[in-house]
Amino acid sequence: MNATGLLIKEFEGKKAYRPLRILGASGQLGYGIPTPAFEAGLARTPDLIGCDMGSIDIGPYYLGSGQLATARQSTKRDLKKVLLGARRLNIPLVIGTAGSAGAKPHLDTTIELIREIATENKLRFRLAIIPGDISKDVVDQAIKDGRVVGIDGMPDLTSQELSHTSNLVGQMGATSFQEALALDIDVLISGRACDTAIFSALPIMLGFPIGLSVHMAKIIECASLCCTPGGRDTILATLYADHFILESMAPQRKALPISVAAHSLYEQNDPYTIIEPEGRVDLKHATYTKVDDRSTKISGAQWIAAPKHTIKMEGARKVGARAMLLCGAADPHFIEQHKQILADVSVVVRDLVCEDGPEDYTLFWHVYGIDGVTDRQVDQPLPAEICLLIECIAPTIDRASEVVKTMKQYLLHFGYAGRLSTGGNLAFPFTPPEISLGESYKFNVYHIMETLDGERLFTPELIEFQ
Repeated sequence: MNATGLLIKEFEGKKAYRPLRILGASGQLGYGIPTPAFEAGLARTPDLIGCDMGSIDIGPYYLGSGQLATARQSTKRDLKKVLLGARRLNIPLVIGTAGSAGAKPHLDTTIELIREIATENKLRFRLAIIPGDISKDVVDQAIKDGRVVGIDGMPDLTSQELSHTSNLVGQMGATSFQEALALDIDVLISGRACDTAIFSALPIMLGFPIGLSVHMAKIIECASLCCTPGGRDTILATLYADHFILESMAPQRKALPISVAAHSLYEQNDPYTIIEPEGRVDLKHATYTKVDDRSTKISGAQWIAAPKHTIKMEGARKVGARAMLLCGAADPHFIEQHKQILADVSVVVRDLVCEDGPEDYTLFWHVYGIDGVTDRQVDQPLPAEICLLIECIAPTIDRASEVVKTMKQYLLHFGYAGRLSTGGNLAFPFTPPEISLGESYKFNVYHIMETLDGERLFTPELIEFQ
């Protein structure tokens, strides 16, 4: 019998009969797991190790291109650490949103790394994978049925727009994880998934309350970020039938009631609600009680099942290629007039690079120091220096590069009122200051789809490592 089978058998007929110890190993696997805290967590003999491996926060490029956001070597190092730790204790390892964005290319790359680690370390275990990709035909039918709605102001999804999507994933919930965990496995790696499913699916199967399990999961998927000071070190959750206790495995981090409660604002529009495909958690009656100087007891979360099952979908489409120019300016006259200067230079550039063709590119100005992050208020003083990040999106990388290189030269020597020197208007941090960034993507699917009764979008697959 394998790791999940042993736990399921132990709890059979004895729901939530003992505390369950769950280790949140990493806030996002692939960026490094501090070894001292992780080893301290293993020393507490956990019942499960969980890791979130991806997010939509990294933007559309990784989903669209199929690339990992993390370096291959650091990703392999983290995978090796958690896999060897789980195998050492013979406990389940659960990883969600494989390879940064959770589409097929990301899952394939993650499994490739797991194969390398298994071969190099002569490991034997049973692995389940759950692909997170959704068929465009299924979504197209849902569009026609009126079962797809946009999130956060996204326009209605059309069949034509859907056809341009390079990778399309659905954020699976705990139900899909439970189907895989029931297959008597040692390791589970999923495509795009709700981060809570990683940590809550197995406890719910073992009889722990759904609301409590999901609340715990929502906190520990970020590791020790809920602590004071916040960090990414491993965290231990001890789950009981009516509460759970959090303790960071890094001695310098304290899971205090105020910091844990404040974490309810993380990625949530409503700090009292956690929305999942199968329902939602109501935190209005949650309590946070100090246990000691480093740990907190949490209780009171209530589960409310959804009247209908829904899936959040994410998709990205290619919009062209991106190149950028990075430079700085310190002349107060340039800074004061920068908006007009940039507008005037863009006209000069357009007339030059479009002499024998259409204006087939788009320029974006990011002026850090004035309005790179937020718009400058009229009454605010001008800064002593600014950084200009000038971005071009064009059909090809050669075209984007042509535009920003021309922009560099004419912006460098453009004449403006009050200029004292013709030597150059800009400072460059390195050479070449133009950078070709390759393909550019945008999110074109960020929608909720209502699923049909009995519809299975995600099916687990088994791989035996002998």
